[in-house]
Amino acid sequence: MYDELFESISQGGGFEETAENRRIHEVANELRRCCQLYEAELRGGKENVSQFDIEQRAVEQYAKKAGLWIPLTDINLLGVPGPSGNENDLYVSNDIVFKVNNLLNSGSIQLYLDRLMWHNNLFYDTAYSFYGFTGFDGRTVMPVAQQRLIKNANPATSIEIDTYMAAVGFTKTDTGRYENQQYSVWDLLPRNVLKDADGDIYIIDAEIAKKNQ
Repeated sequence: MYDELFESISQGGGFEETAENRRIHEVANELRRCCQLYEAELRGGKENVSQFDIEQRAVEQYAKKAGLWIPLTDINLLGVPGPSGNENDLYVSNDIVFKVNNLLNSGSIQLYLDRLMWHNNLFYDTAYSFYGFTGFDGRTVMPVAQQRLIKNANPATSIEIDTYMAAVGFTKTDTGRYENQQYSVWDLLPRNVLKDADGDIYIIDAEIAKKNQ
């Protein structure tokens, strides 16, 4: 299986190469513009408004105008609630997993969207697509992404994860931590990596940082 792994794995480059990343990049650019406009409106008005609050309100306005808003009271319509983690609440519908992210690790929606694109560049077999935003009006806004469901799979072992990451050009630096020239990736523990019935490895969740950024 691992001989085949080296031949079959492909890694994407920039966001232009995938429809998923083009869409995420599109949304990120529009959000950046909306945040700048919202911040300009606040000048001379409210004081001590944090960048996080500016982003939250600007994103809420954008999401509602663009038809991308899902009231949190309707979030169960996405699918059947699945096992949730530190950062994501999961909802499963047929072959799709929807992930509602609380920004606990990212700290901002802009960085979260960057992380989605980095994930897609590295692990396209489990690429994320942008879906929308949810929350309560005037309160916390959370992004929603979707990812295909990996069926008939179990957690990979640490050795299998190490072998897979070596195959895609990463060096192990610690338990669950790896890096190459461009990225640092961590939290690759069995709970975030699956192996299906054919022995294929899938990174379903990872913490990723781009170096020199």
